[in-house]
Amino acid sequence: MLTLDDDLGRLSYVVTGDGPPVVLVHAGVADHRMWDAVVPDLARRHTVIRYDLRGFGRSAPPTGPFSETDDLRRLLDHLGHDRVRLVGASWGGRVALDFVLTHPDRVHSLAVFAPPWRGYDWSADMIAYDEAETAALASGDLDAAVRINLDMWLRGPARTWEDVAPGLADRLRDPVRTSLVNQDVVGKHSQGTATGDLASVSVPALVGIGKLDVADFQDIGRRYASAIPGATLVEFDTAAHLIALDAPTELTAALGPFLAR
Repeated sequence: MLTLDDDLGRLSYVVTGDGPPVVLVHAGVADHRMWDAVVPDLARRHTVIRYDLRGFGRSAPPTGPFSETDDLRRLLDHLGHDRVRLVGASWGGRVALDFVLTHPDRVHSLAVFAPPWRGYDWSADMIAYDEAETAALASGDLDAAVRINLDMWLRGPARTWEDVAPGLADRLRDPVRTSLVNQDVVGKHSQGTATGDLASVSVPALVGIGKLDVADFQDIGRRYASAIPGATLVEFDTAAHLIALDAPTELTAALGPFLAR
């Protein structure tokens, strides 16, 4: 991986392929590797940029106030890209949405998959998950916290582990652990999400949901598809929350023609 090092910190990134630039922003329980299965096809037509958010993967955790949107802008400036196609998953989808609201002139198109919604009234299942993770971390049981997150975000509520592709849990375990180790310092220094009206988003937009995901995120996805003018909603029958891991072929098929616009 390459690194962007400056006074604001270190971001690790990787660039693959050639063509119009596409930036892939990972989920909050993953790192840039969650996109591994979709990159080869996208890189045939695009310059594919992946990076680790601060405190994830190989990017250093923050040591002072920072903004995810500022970090993405820094990276694009460093790479010399004025305008990109932007794709985000889960928390990375929220980062992508914040970026288009903050820097609309830098985004050619937007695709988000299972992003959170600020101020959402979470269900009892989501509250129970959060309480279980908090209790595990408070007791110092990091392994239990990792298992809780794998159950929620990879397996999901609608299937057993026998239904999940072999090896995915092992691939995700270390990224989840890193995210949990750093989540307090990231939360302490993050300046939060952007404010703005989704109705102001004027670029082509695609919203994806996994039909095996938590019901909250299926509802949220439909909200985004309704709130963003002209957005297209795509549902993935065989995917839970992390669509790029569960259904990379289907995700690539949806992204290909959309990114070519």
